[in-house]
Amino acid sequence: MAVVRMVQISSGTRNLRLLLCRPSHFADSMLPHPGSTPPLSRRISMESRSVAARLNSSGFLQTQGLIAGKWTDAYDGKTIKVHNPATGEVIANVPCMGGKETNDAISSAYDAFKSWSKVTAAERSKCLRKWYDLIVAHKEELGQLITLEQGKPLKEAIGEVIYGASFIEFAAEEAKRVYGDIIPSTLPDRRLFVLKQPVGVVGAIAPWNFPLAMITRKVGPALACGCTVVVKPSELTPLTALAAAELSLQAGIPPGAVNVVMGNASAIGDALLASPEVRKITFTGSTAVGKKLMAGAAGTVKKISLELGGNAPCIIFDDADLDVAIKGTLATKFRNSGQTCVCANRIIVQEGSVCNAKGSIIDMVMEFKVLKEHKIMDKNEKKKKKIIGIYDKFASALSNAVQKMQVGDGFHEGVLQGPLINEAAVQKVESFLDDATSKGAKVLLGGKRHSLGMNFFEPTVIADVNSEMLMSREEVFGPVAPLMRFKTEEEAICIANDTNAGLAAYLFTTNMQRSWRVSEALEYGIVGVNEGLVSTEVAPFGGVKQSGLGREGSKYGMDEYLEDCFLLQIKYVCLGNMSSN
Repeated sequence: MAVVRMVQISSGTRNLRLLLCRPSHFADSMLPHPGSTPPLSRRISMESRSVAARLNSSGFLQTQGLIAGKWTDAYDGKTIKVHNPATGEVIANVPCMGGKETNDAISSAYDAFKSWSKVTAAERSKCLRKWYDLIVAHKEELGQLITLEQGKPLKEAIGEVIYGASFIEFAAEEAKRVYGDIIPSTLPDRRLFVLKQPVGVVGAIAPWNFPLAMITRKVGPALACGCTVVVKPSELTPLTALAAAELSLQAGIPPGAVNVVMGNASAIGDALLASPEVRKITFTGSTAVGKKLMAGAAGTVKKISLELGGNAPCIIFDDADLDVAIKGTLATKFRNSGQTCVCANRIIVQEGSVCNAKGSIIDMVMEFKVLKEHKIMDKNEKKKKKIIGIYDKFASALSNAVQKMQVGDGFHEGVLQGPLINEAAVQKVESFLDDATSKGAKVLLGGKRHSLGMNFFEPTVIADVNSEMLMSREEVFGPVAPLMRFKTEEEAICIANDTNAGLAAYLFTTNMQRSWRVSEALEYGIVGVNEGLVSTEVAPFGGVKQSGLGREGSKYGMDEYLEDCFLLQIKYVCLGNMSSN
């Protein structure tokens, strides 16, 4: 039975009336305990417990799956534990669902599609706008939930809520602008026109690193186009998705239009792929899983969009504004503790070389050696030569900036980096660092687990990374900034493109001609120029090569859920810091 409760949220002064479903299966281990002033690790645990207790008492901590508008447990009663990555404690138990529950969710979505697809675009827009308003109204609670189950700092988590809500708002507006086309006929007795129609039921599979935004970025445009969805959030972070789904019901989105199942990932995925009623799969996650989904979708010839892994280069040219480059690199590398698919995975910095205006750097190096060997270099010749490069200066400035970053529980004021998602993530970072240092890389800062223990890792800067190291070939997905060297623009482009991935790339330069040349030469779907934060609801997000298919966000992302979608390869370029002198 639904309950109405009044709750005072600690981060605000207003009372919020929450119309949420029955109280959740709240883990007793999260209840706070009185006592004297505890050590830091225990204070972290107690503060997290306090937040969880408030969310639970308000009814905001929903822990059942959603099928046909009804909250339900797994049919066999099995559950899985959701842990707080900062403390390791169990926040809640959620259903471990599988194929049977997923098939029922698909049937629910299929039935709802028959009516939702007939609702006018204006009415769909109103429902989505109400959903957006509710998400924004509850941004503090949703932010707390994200910090609790994912670990990112509260300020960053609330930022994700606003960012995630923006996709719902944009979809609400674009719902009324899904236009068709009229084609001049070649025969006098015929009239030709094109209708854009919703594809049908969508299976939306989301990752753990953005528990809200990766769902709204898929569900918003799908609903706007008239599709219905079966959402599978990550088993590591399902609570935010469940809270958002409850708000969608409150917004008037009809039962069955949004369904949420979680648990046995392979069983859920197999059911989505096998069902002929599911006409579209959208997935954000690893390249390996994306390939399996792509192969599985062939059996029923589903539309598919994939946002897969990245290996983002961040190129720092020697003419870059150092302050802008440091700020941008910090933003793109250490956001979410380095756990984003567009994080800078290779920071490629121009090193010193000998040159003048007469020829290439290689030519000048050779000329310099010849002149020096024959001792015929005069003072005028020396004046022509100049040493360029920013590597050492950048490495020092970045290390100084990273050293100031505060690590801790996301609920603490001033914390910029929270924990990694779990022990496996920490071990991966350690293994990448061990590989790099064994092959000659040097740790300038950090490089080990944080003294806070659990899943905390020190923000790390490592120098002299090369292409033979794992760190430059695969995503580290952690707070590690690997520095690589280059001499020429051509070499930088070659290093940047030497990967199977092609999601995001960054470059910092004050040379406008160079910014255009390099942006066009980089084999990536997204390019940030003098800017480290490029994601926005109004621009297309997606990659090339093995970083995926299709786009999310913008008007191009809407087309992914309509039947006539014919896209050329799209590249989105963000020019940042244009207002600075």
